[in-house]
Amino acid sequence: MRTVRRLFYADVIGAVSFVTVAFLALFFFIDFVAELGQVGRGAYRVQHAALFCLLELPGYAYELLPIAVLIGTIYAMARLAQSSEFTILRTAGLGPGRALWLLATLGLLFGLVSFTVGDYVAPYTDARGDAMRNALRNNQAPLDATRRVSVWLKDRRVATAGDGLASDRIDSIHVGHVGPGGQLSDVRIFEFATDGRQLARIAAERAQIIDGGWQLESVQITRWGAAEGQLAADERREALLWPSTLTAAVVSAAVAPLRTMSTLDLYRYISHLAENDQSVQRQQIQFWKKALYPLACLVMVCLALPFAYLHARSGSISVKVFAGILLGISFVLLNNLSAHLGLLRGWTPWIAAAAPSVFYLLLSMAAFSWLVRYR
Repeated sequence: MRTVRRLFYADVIGAVSFVTVAFLALFFFIDFVAELGQVGRGAYRVQHAALFCLLELPGYAYELLPIAVLIGTIYAMARLAQSSEFTILRTAGLGPGRALWLLATLGLLFGLVSFTVGDYVAPYTDARGDAMRNALRNNQAPLDATRRVSVWLKDRRVATAGDGLASDRIDSIHVGHVGPGGQLSDVRIFEFATDGRQLARIAAERAQIIDGGWQLESVQITRWGAAEGQLAADERREALLWPSTLTAAVVSAAVAPLRTMSTLDLYRYISHLAENDQSVQRQQIQFWKKALYPLACLVMVCLALPFAYLHARSGSISVKVFAGILLGISFVLLNNLSAHLGLLRGWTPWIAAAAPSVFYLLLSMAAFSWLVRYR
């Protein structure tokens, strides 16, 4: 059994690696040609464009890995079938269940790689690439280059004994720039009572997120009285500790594109939105897509296994690989379509995210059962 496992794993991993590298080389070339149009802006040069495109590759690898697994596994299985090696293995006692288990274990390994790249490697390299490109193009300091512009946040504070609040408050916060480590600038905070009456407006040039709140600097505070529109106080302070439940992780998640957020960041952001009675349907669908996407590698190897039971005369390897490419494209299209339909129709988020994988898994098992029984 160890020899069979080595044979399967060596062939499949080699084929998947080759397909992945081929896809990444293609996407690198396309991105590099597109980036050449930005060369010359500020200190941005050709070598910087090449480095930026390299830093984008982990994100592409995460998105393309299930398709690469499908195509590579189909190629490996079709080659074993064409050379009659798989027929010999079946004659020697390799049953359908054991063959399925061998590939399923390999699919779980690919899923682990996909999760690691998608949750840890790709977000980091995407952020570093954007920081480098923005810094060189705009002649900014490297830390300034990671900032995003104009994000709105919402926070709800409940009055408790000793916190200085007379009643519950709802805060709308506009942050002009978000930097690394919870560094903020151009902050505007609008405090409202639960009945919608504005209580105060706080403007700060800079802010730092710390435990228990935000440390504001160069602050101007405008407060209104009980009567609507009545100005009660207007003062300036060098520093102010503003209590808030908004942590650095939540703020960073709010400015990051959903596709680049890790599963944990999405969960934290969804929890914050839910606590503030904001819509979370879109974020929940993205969370479940992110959480279930690594399992797509398992579905892909199961979908590829039936190709090993097709006789070589049923079609050449190139035809089977082409069929794998079509299946991979259809999976991506259905996966994106299901997410959009789920958002439009209000489907349960995990169902909208899992539907394509479940459909292709059932399809692969049906084809596998039919081929084992009749071929």
